[in-house]
Amino acid sequence: MSRITYPATVESAPAASQPLLHAVEKQLGTVPNLFRLASVSPAALEGYLGLSGALGKGRLPAATRERVALAVAQSNGCNYCLSAHTYLGKNLAKLDDAEIAANRGGRSNDAKADAAVRFAVKVVAARGRVAGEDLRDIRDAGYDDGQIIEIVQHVALNVWTNYLNELAQTEIDFPMVDAGTLAA
Repeated sequence: MSRITYPATVESAPAASQPLLHAVEKQLGTVPNLFRLASVSPAALEGYLGLSGALGKGRLPAATRERVALAVAQSNGCNYCLSAHTYLGKNLAKLDDAEIAANRGGRSNDAKADAAVRFAVKVVAARGRVAGEDLRDIRDAGYDDGQIIEIVQHVALNVWTNYLNELAQTEIDFPMVDAGTLAA
């Protein structure tokens, strides 16, 4: 049970959040608990959706964004986000089980994406204070400064959802994945 009460339906959400939740429902076919939780603060929901939407127009491929989300959720031990991004990774980004396991382990089976995932994990672990060699490595992998900034924003957005879901103990409404169980 969540430690922060959130609306059970779109109609019971704050009025300012309802149009945003309807847009989520139109896009996803449902309104996951994370969105209903964020809707308690219309400003927070709007900010989350705005940043998420802007990053979706960025230059990182959707599969790389999901890889980063999986690595960050695993790093932070967030079962809600790990469950959600495992589902999204499989069904939207078409990542296979081996790739999802690699992402959870802080790497990727794709050489270029591997650099992004490894960098994202370093950003989380170092709280942004990465070494100069880490920047050199990601640039050597073919990422420019704009893409590096996008990776950092994806890390920040995912850290926010991880922390919010951990704080609230949001009920998981995706097939359950446990951060404590990492397949070899």
